[in-house]
Amino acid sequence: MTYRIDRRSFLKSLAVAGIAVTCPSLVGCGKEEKAETLTRSMAGETAKRDLGLAVARGGDDPKKLVAAAVENLGGMKQFVSTGDIVVVKPNIAWSRTPEQAANTNPQVVEALVEMCFDAGARKVKVFDLPCNPARRTYTMSGIAEAARQAGADVSYVDERKFKDITIPHGEAVKSWRMYTEVFDADVLINVPILKHHSMARVTMGMKNLMGLLGGNRESIHVNFNQKLADINTVIVPHLTVLDAFRVLKAHGPNAGTPEDVELTRQVIAGSDPIAVDAYGAQLFGEVTGTGLLGKDVGYIRIGHEMGLGEIDLEKVKRQHIEVA
Repeated sequence: MTYRIDRRSFLKSLAVAGIAVTCPSLVGCGKEEKAETLTRSMAGETAKRDLGLAVARGGDDPKKLVAAAVENLGGMKQFVSTGDIVVVKPNIAWSRTPEQAANTNPQVVEALVEMCFDAGARKVKVFDLPCNPARRTYTMSGIAEAARQAGADVSYVDERKFKDITIPHGEAVKSWRMYTEVFDADVLINVPILKHHSMARVTMGMKNLMGLLGGNRESIHVNFNQKLADINTVIVPHLTVLDAFRVLKAHGPNAGTPEDVELTRQVIAGSDPIAVDAYGAQLFGEVTGTGLLGKDVGYIRIGHEMGLGEIDLEKVKRQHIEVA
């Protein structure tokens, strides 16, 4: 069974806990505050998982690839309704340019923001907790400018907006400080980039959600695969759009040379985060010649075992769209 945080259950849980919704800081009023359980069963909502994967490839315009992939899942209105608050969560971790393929392509982010508004979103928020200084990273990545141009509310992470969240089904981690802005959203769209990672082998959607975590993130690297899967049991995106327009093949997650970047011109979209990451792992294996598969990546395999999605791509409906 899978679990997801959403705005309505978050507000309800605050009321049950006796915490005022109008409280100026949701981080907590005292050191003894207990972690809140902000999850709900996705029973009745997993029907969208059978949308499968849409793989758009070709051309030189990432925005066209995003549009083709999402449209072949039925369009953004499958995920965003009129009046929704949407969080679009890219990877903005590093002070690198788009050509270095360390962050999500800004045109991919721009396209998604535009599509959310076209679907009726009231507000679209874009943010991340970078590893490098946020102002420099937001600027060098090109994401801040592109997202604002599309009408998004682009913000730096506010440390006061982290809250301890219980992870009921966690095996290695039972609670963690998470960013409350994502709880205030109706829709979460996860927008990772496909790239090499020196520890995790490859980083995609599941790992991109670490940008919503506070606390000592370095400690997650101990028993990393299980902890990352645990965190993904309580933050489950409605839609994952994997940027594989450029792939950083080596020296990731941030230090690649031009020779490490391959222009693959692909965007993969799906509502099943495990299937998206499994496809991404396979694509990475093809690009690097390593033969990597989803089952070879610990956190993807464990996420599948915990019921977060399908790892066997033979069981996943796939659409391949060629874009001129």
